[in-house]
Amino acid sequence: MAGNIELSIIILNYNTKELLADCLNSIKKCENEVPLEVIVSDNGSSDGSSRLVKQKFPWVKLLMGGNVGFAKGNNRARPYVKGKMVLFLNPDTVLNKNVLKETTNYLKNHDDVGALSCKLILPSGKIDKDARRRFPTPWISFMRLFLRNGRKYWYQDVDPNKIQEVDAIQGAFFLTWKDILDKVGWFNEDYFFKGEDLDLCWKIKKAGWRIIYYPNVFIHHLKGASTKESKSLKPTFASVDAMEMFYRKNLWKNYPILFNWFVILGIRIFKLLRWFKHKFLL
Repeated sequence: MAGNIELSIIILNYNTKELLADCLNSIKKCENEVPLEVIVSDNGSSDGSSRLVKQKFPWVKLLMGGNVGFAKGNNRARPYVKGKMVLFLNPDTVLNKNVLKETTNYLKNHDDVGALSCKLILPSGKIDKDARRRFPTPWISFMRLFLRNGRKYWYQDVDPNKIQEVDAIQGAFFLTWKDILDKVGWFNEDYFFKGEDLDLCWKIKKAGWRIIYYPNVFIHHLKGASTKESKSLKPTFASVDAMEMFYRKNLWKNYPILFNWFVILGIRIFKLLRWFKHKFLL
């Protein structure tokens, strides 16, 4: 779009043609807020998404490949990024006025901030609680999974309208610096789906930067548009598998070995309970 690009927006698409069009149209309306480029990385869509981008959005850089998952799909855009800042944006989102302007300005004006997200509003009008999360330590995970108390995990003990430092933000709107991504290695491709944003936030914080939830502006988030498989356990199992992978990669060394195996057993039991509920109770 602009000659002197400051921001590269990367959108990973998989069979969300209509939503992708809405997302791109919303970006077009905000293009004057910051010099930007848009890269759509398509994960082998079969709904005509690629054709749509070529015909209706010639200003978008289109990358095509197979369904390699969230991490690899987003990382596919790495060699083509020209902006100093990178925004990972879901195709099931719609931007509002000043979102790009305010979030990029905040990032530029706070040298200690490594990544930032804004408020995400669901179709129900409620705030998407996944926009701000604490890392899934054993106690926080136990409360969330077995006691059904996610208050700590989703920062429900902190005002959602307050600018605040958090452990992790959601991949639906994930703004950061390209230099930081290059330093920490972008998304970890060991994850196929779910957990990648948590892992990237862990690496950014470990490298010394803060993660910020900035609710002064918001976007609309339909959420889960490319994973609505009512009869499939894949999304559910993916989140549980990602939980185990995150623990093994990032938290394992912090606890005694016996405790670690107890945690893994708990995760496996929770996965079994999910399977049982799906098989016999739904």
